[in-house]
Amino acid sequence: MTKIHSTDATPEYRWQENIENKFNSSKWNSNLLQRFTVTITLLTLTVGCIPTQQFQSKISPSLEKNHISINNCDLTSTKENNPQISLVSQNSNSTQCASIDPFSQAVRFATKAANLAQSARTKQQWDKVAQEWVQAVAWMQAVPPENPRRAFAEKKVTEYMRNLAYSQQQAASAPSEFNPVSFNSDILDTQLELYLSYVATVGAPDVLIVGSSRALYGVAPQQLQEYLIAKGYPRLNIFNFGINGATAQVVDFQLRQLLSYDQLPKLIIWADGVRAFNSGRVDRTYNSIFASEGKRLLLSGIRPQLPKAKSNLASTCYQFPKPLNVFSPTPNFPWEISVGETIEINYSAIKPTNYTKYSYKPLWQTSSNSTPYSQYSTQPVQTVAIANAADAIDANGFLSVDEQFNPSYYYRRKPYVAGLYDGDYAGFYLGGTQATALNSVVNFTKSRSIPLVFVNLPLSDSYLDSVRWSAEEEFHGWMQRRAQEHGFKFLNFNLYQPQLAKNKYFFDPSHLNRYGAGAVARYLAASAGISWPR
Repeated sequence: MTKIHSTDATPEYRWQENIENKFNSSKWNSNLLQRFTVTITLLTLTVGCIPTQQFQSKISPSLEKNHISINNCDLTSTKENNPQISLVSQNSNSTQCASIDPFSQAVRFATKAANLAQSARTKQQWDKVAQEWVQAVAWMQAVPPENPRRAFAEKKVTEYMRNLAYSQQQAASAPSEFNPVSFNSDILDTQLELYLSYVATVGAPDVLIVGSSRALYGVAPQQLQEYLIAKGYPRLNIFNFGINGATAQVVDFQLRQLLSYDQLPKLIIWADGVRAFNSGRVDRTYNSIFASEGKRLLLSGIRPQLPKAKSNLASTCYQFPKPLNVFSPTPNFPWEISVGETIEINYSAIKPTNYTKYSYKPLWQTSSNSTPYSQYSTQPVQTVAIANAADAIDANGFLSVDEQFNPSYYYRRKPYVAGLYDGDYAGFYLGGTQATALNSVVNFTKSRSIPLVFVNLPLSDSYLDSVRWSAEEEFHGWMQRRAQEHGFKFLNFNLYQPQLAKNKYFFDPSHLNRYGAGAVARYLAASAGISWPR
């Protein structure tokens, strides 16, 4: 893993020399920069504190040359011989106020971030690096317009944001000190950790969405929540626990074995299609899970769990400067915020395939013609690509994709595979192990009094050739009979909602994009006979 290097250079002029080349090859786009800018702006409005033990020296005399008073708190020294700084709240009557230079504060946090990155390996260590970059951005942003360092500070904010993004990407992909045992599926491992954290935060969801990648991409929890609110239902907690490659056997394992009784929801929406019930094909996902260490421990009675925190409070808090200005005109953010509304982010930069890994040029590979002050040169703001799908999953387990399916363009990149040669339809048979798994799920949910709704998700018109269409018709009759026999609800959005088959609702022939996921959420909320929790 490429690291951020530091030298013995003085903090004010040489501190960035070994950092900036780290990010020369990364790419930024405007949406991501805007999202980070909002994050920092919100953070800078927060009044916190720096525990006195965190400061081991007075403000350096060198900082006194450029006094800037931060007016959202008073910084006072308790005693002349006390090397610590105490922070007094905004409403304090204290008349003593020490000026502080935000530029030098930013340098201090940036240097600390670079030093911590030298040895960062785990998720928790990279989180700490990211925290320091947040501080550095906030303080650099506080340099006022009338200060001669302002123009330089503006460029530094952009560079710090790039460093922050890199640190966050490393934190997302690094192993956790408390990482649960793997089930041989990156998406399952990611979704399980997120679900356990979700339950620890808000409790078991009212509605749980399960299924394969078609569910992961195809049902938007937040939009479903909003549509139900519009129909008079309370604000329901909805989580999407979709897993790539999940079959009926995987869902059966997920509900009956993986989750404990207190982690089960009040309602289950199983969103998928005929491919998940074809017992004639090899169930690679289930076989991989079955052979995993996580499955072995589960059979021995050891259930995956997150660490038990001693406290929900962080041991350290920070003092952010009051922002004096923003460095650029108000951007056209892809969301609107008002009282009582949810912030919705446009993930137009997220692509489901062809993810680009980060690429950085180490300092020793830079040009020998670099000037002593080349660390001050600012690289163009470029796009930072999502490294993998797991990083793009939101807090409700949903993976949103903005791209729209264009058959003429898509099939120039990838060959068209007819249903006759599609491995998902090989040896097509709706009995066997997958049918047994369906019966197991139905009986389990009935024994727990959890309503079950199965949704046959739509497929694009170009995907439904004669072989696949025949399978869909057979599946409809087969599933309808079981729904009537066992008392669960079956909704066929593929055969009986043709308006959902439009290409604009897909990002590939069989997976919905965020527009399709929103449309499915709307149709679900409007469907009669679903026992939504009250």
